[in-house]
Amino acid sequence: MISYIDMHCDTLAEAVELGRDSIISFDERAIDVARLEKGNCKAQFFAAYLDQDKSVDPYKDYTAMRQVLLNTVSRSDKLVFTGNSSELNRNFDEGQISAFLTIENGCLVEGKMERLKELKEQGVSLITLTWNQANCFGFPHSSESSLMAKGLTDFGKEAIEEMNNLGIIVDVSHLSDGGFYDVAAISKKPFVASHSNCRSIAPHTRNLTDEMIRIVAEKGGVIGLNFSADFLNPDLSHENSTVDMLFLHAKHIIEVGGVESIGIGTDFDGITCKLEIPSCDKMPLLFEAFEKRGMNHTSLEYLAYKNVERVIKDCL
Repeated sequence: MISYIDMHCDTLAEAVELGRDSIISFDERAIDVARLEKGNCKAQFFAAYLDQDKSVDPYKDYTAMRQVLLNTVSRSDKLVFTGNSSELNRNFDEGQISAFLTIENGCLVEGKMERLKELKEQGVSLITLTWNQANCFGFPHSSESSLMAKGLTDFGKEAIEEMNNLGIIVDVSHLSDGGFYDVAAISKKPFVASHSNCRSIAPHTRNLTDEMIRIVAEKGGVIGLNFSADFLNPDLSHENSTVDMLFLHAKHIIEVGGVESIGIGTDFDGITCKLEIPSCDKMPLLFEAFEKRGMNHTSLEYLAYKNVERVIKDCL
């Protein structure tokens, strides 16, 4: 059974929302330790998701989500807090699952360069620069062309260089098109779109154009296949997330960017739609389905874990 690395889930936020202090078992949602093991997960990126419209104190909210992850690894003999490639490989050899801590929404940084260093010291491996609001890094994706064209702030441009230096992966999912091109011009390290699909198939502004896919690939980065129906279907009102549509997007990313540009970014516990692959223990069904549709085993390995492994090694 093929192992996999998932670059994005919102399970920590859901745990805090429901008053859970760990996710050893979390049957109400798509991810917990037992089901990660059953699905043969090699590594899960756990996002501390922040909504500026709802969060009075983003740092306090981040701390609460980080604590859920720390509680979980302290109580589990399977999940291990992880920060680099050598730890990832060691954990896999010992039969353990690696947990990477990430942040979804750089508002937490508050325009303070020293905050980036603090977050790195706390084990943060990746920052999704924006969510759906503007912040100190830049501007979000938008249906308004004037907003979509806006790039990074002056702080955001400096912060990309600092994140490269510190070893924090830059994530452009949710970012404006202008911001994307700024990241591409500035970053010396590979960057990722941790949970985004193809705009040529599903015209959501969260998805990447073919030109963007090629740029991510040229920089050595990875695009994480998002399971949300909103980002899969040509009709944005369609509520079904199907294997057929996931395969169509995966095939297109590979055709445009090459087999080394594709990964997994489920967005589990951050999406509400009818999912054919509804939880992490069902991930083997995805790879079986892709193989039946003609994807060879080597390509599956690149998609499932090898490409993200490379980015972890190059950036962390």
